Amino acid sequence: MMSELLFECYQVPKVSFGIDGLYSFYHNKNVFPTSGLIVSSGYHCTHLLPLLDGRLDGKNCKRINIGGFQGVTYLHRLMQLKYPGHLSAVTLSRMEEILHEHCYIPDDYIEELKKWRCPDYYEQNVHKMQLPFSSKLLGTAVTSEEKQERRQQQLKRLQELNARRREEKLQQDQERLERLLCVQELLEDGHLDQFHKALVELNMDSAEELQSYIHKLNAAVEQGRQRTPEPLGGEQEDMEGIMESDPLYSEDQVEAEKTAPSVQAMFNIAEYHQMYLGTERIRVPEVIFQPSLIGEDQAGLAETMKHMLDQYPQEIQQRLVQNVFLTGGNVMYPGIKTRMEKELLMMRPFGSTFHVSVAENPVLDAWHGASDWALQNWEVDEGWITRKEYEEMGGEYLKENAASNRHVAIRLPKPLPRTAVASSSQEMESAPQTSSGTVPP
Repeated sequence: MMSELLFECYQVPKVSFGIDGLYSFYHNKNVFPTSGLIVSSGYHCTHLLPLLDGRLDGKNCKRINIGGFQGVTYLHRLMQLKYPGHLSAVTLSRMEEILHEHCYIPDDYIEELKKWRCPDYYEQNVHKMQLPFSSKLLGTAVTSEEKQERRQQQLKRLQELNARRREEKLQQDQERLERLLCVQELLEDGHLDQFHKALVELNMDSAEELQSYIHKLNAAVEQGRQRTPEPLGGEQEDMEGIMESDPLYSEDQVEAEKTAPSVQAMFNIAEYHQMYLGTERIRVPEVIFQPSLIGEDQAGLAETMKHMLDQYPQEIQQRLVQNVFLTGGNVMYPGIKTRMEKELLMMRPFGSTFHVSVAENPVLDAWHGASDWALQNWEVDEGWITRKEYEEMGGEYLKENAASNRHVAIRLPKPLPRTAVASSSQEMESAPQTSSGTVPP
């Protein structure tokens, strides 16, 4: 499909296909033929490419479905759960920028997590990021005069509410006092049976208890009636009642209202629009070594590398680990080289040697390598598919080069000619039909 597009639409004279990881390997001064193990981690997946004597060993290549995209989405979910109030600011593009600029790969993931439990270590290593916000929103804040007016309205409503509550309470006390006086009259009139029955209903034991309760209730009713009805006095009592019932309305708060503008000036609204990046700095890049962190049921980079090396004899294993090359945009985390060296140290036999290198520019070295190869081999036909070969071989034809895949020809059975198909069908129709169990003469 790509060859057809290039030759038919763009009229290119010739084209060559290759693997990005091998081109990056070629650009970083690795002269062919040579052997090595290429780890190419891109946006959607990671490939482990064994190279033996300058040729790709395709049957032992491994692929891990973890790349930069999985890290970005993982960080996106983490920050959305951590800061639900800033969902609109937690975008994939911003998370990708944070991933490349603030994350790193530790030598030991578990030990690094233990360090983050220390408050001092957290304060020293946490990254604070300022989210964009509009300063115009500050101009819409409520002024002190408006706050005072709203406060007066709230006080007025509370005064009316307290007045209604006092009236209701006074009415209830009067009704209860009248009922108790009626019970006392039963005792004075000599109706003892009815009096004792009324005491049981009132949950009282004796006439003395009834008399004491009547005295207290009568004092409460008189106190309620004696409250001054003047507006000023009523307002003062309402204020006292409000301050007693609601601790938010106090004299200290009135004094605080006077200094509110200065306190508001000291508050920095920008602090609310900040994100703190702590353990996320190591949790997100770790998915390439532990895909189980995001629920992927597959092996990580180190485990897959060990499984691939086990497919070779010890001699070839040693040749491969002597040139472990990391390339691709997903290997740009600080500390990945040290981590790979530690993983190789754990999986290799005691006393063996290995070497790990990282591409100079993991993102663009593949393009630079393809450019170098094209400029050096422009005059030769080896590795190039010309337009004539495309027209003769078709769009699926691949010409091999040092950085390409192996060409595997697909051999399909040729269809029978129409004459042969017609003759075979006629022979089947002319053949005698026999029933089961009989033999034709």
